[in-house]
Amino acid sequence: MIDTIKQHIEEAKAFNDKNKEALEAFRIKYLGSKGLLKALFNEFKNIPNDQKKEFGQVINTLKAVAEEKVRSLQESLESGADNAGKYGDLTRPGMPFAVGARHPISLVKNQIIDIFSTIGFNVSEGPEIEDDWHNFTALNLPEYHPARDMQDTFFIQTNPDVLLRTHTSSVQVRYMESHKPPIRTISPGRVFRNEAVSSRSHCIFHQVEGLYIDKDVSFADLKQTLLYFTKEMFGKSKIRLRPSYFPFTEPSAEVDIYWGLKTETDYRITKGTGWLEIMGCGMVDPNVLKNCGINPEEYNGFAFGMGIERIAMLLYQIGDIRMFYENDVRFLEQFKTSI
Repeated sequence: MIDTIKQHIEEAKAFNDKNKEALEAFRIKYLGSKGLLKALFNEFKNIPNDQKKEFGQVINTLKAVAEEKVRSLQESLESGADNAGKYGDLTRPGMPFAVGARHPISLVKNQIIDIFSTIGFNVSEGPEIEDDWHNFTALNLPEYHPARDMQDTFFIQTNPDVLLRTHTSSVQVRYMESHKPPIRTISPGRVFRNEAVSSRSHCIFHQVEGLYIDKDVSFADLKQTLLYFTKEMFGKSKIRLRPSYFPFTEPSAEVDIYWGLKTETDYRITKGTGWLEIMGCGMVDPNVLKNCGINPEEYNGFAFGMGIERIAMLLYQIGDIRMFYENDVRFLEQFKTSI
């Protein structure tokens, strides 16, 4: 009898089934009102006196083992139930997170960067809070120059020499001051102008400006660079350059692409001409090179600049520039499939 009880002790120790039904069956088998331990205690009176001590010890050992096994497995099951309540079924595949979308401004900016990167342009950045020298004076716009009125500026009231940059040309000045030619860089970034907000203009917008400084750079190099860009960006191979004025380039030009007149939208955005202005450009003024510590007798180059919002509005047929800044999820979700 004692050997049989010892065998039950080993079986109880080995039991490790964490199934709730199996654990309940184990409890009933050993600890139930009609269980094995109840029967063994009833049998105690029939045991010879010389065996009662050992018999009682093995019964108590079996009881302790069975109770501890039931307690530990119940705690394990309850812990698993708590986790399931907090986290759900941990064995199930995880739910996918909703995929976000890049902002259309970021999409267009990255596309422009990729296009110019393939022809050797790197990316340069600078501060949005600028000083007068880098934003105006170094760019051939000395104090009281009438061309400053072309850019309505946010000045810092406590220091009139500090302002919010009106173009990323200030980044080009900083780059020329710290790098020696040859220079081939583009400067994307946010700029600020004190303009009335409407469907076509905003006080905050983004620009990408490019700069190429080297020996014997010609206007033909500028034209071929812009032609390559328009082919890659818009799929348009027809451009024209109209004479214009910018204080920091001479000669200067506005760049138009032939958009076409295939749809009613084409007529509207090109005002019935088929031509659409996309950027300004020109050969860097020698005074700008001199201000940045570059010898204009040895080096020359070209610069160009475009508004990212304007490009995005063309590519995605967006009729109101304010939509870029309203954070309307219905608008932004339309770009989920974009790269």
